[in-house]
Amino acid sequence: MSNLIRNNAIVENEWTTVTLPAGEETIRKQAGKVVMFKLTGEQTCTPEQIAATVIPENGKVIVPLAVWQARKDELAPRLVKGELGLWLATHEPLQTLVDAVDDLNQLPIIAVHVERFADGRIFSIGNLLRTRHGYNNELRAFGDVLRDQLFFLKRCGYDSYQIRADRSAADALAGLQDFSQPYQGAVDESMPVWRRLPRGAQ
Repeated sequence: MSNLIRNNAIVENEWTTVTLPAGEETIRKQAGKVVMFKLTGEQTCTPEQIAATVIPENGKVIVPLAVWQARKDELAPRLVKGELGLWLATHEPLQTLVDAVDDLNQLPIIAVHVERFADGRIFSIGNLLRTRHGYNNELRAFGDVLRDQLFFLKRCGYDSYQIRADRSAADALAGLQDFSQPYQGAVDESMPVWRRLPRGAQ
């Protein structure tokens, strides 16, 4: 069964997410504790990994931002055909993605990978893509994506969610209905509840 939720339904995934070959993981410590999250702007892949990334010759693919930057000439025809999307990790600066294409809305899909569910940068990235940068196409969250996050990811502009493989997409789908009337305005509904509903109707 598919673990992809889009537009409030479980659907088959028509996009292949291309990943980088595994590289060396260095354990970093600060004040004696392991640093769990990569720093924004930190370089985490090598030219060798980028060159060795295998991209299917046919079908729709979502490639890492670093691969697009390095192999743009090779991949540009697939972007023109609507067969190419990009993904970035939460530690990659959003401006790098914005600068990587002439118009973000050329991309039929942008995906954001969250390595650990506690990394809140995924919410800021979604909000900024929708508001500051005017991205209108599919915005997907994938990686360590859990049920409890879906409602808030939707509020920040995401409309598709690739649920972690060991979790139930059907259970996660119910998470989009956890709250009937969000109080604050956000990307999915700009007006706060006190402007949307008459007093006493909440």
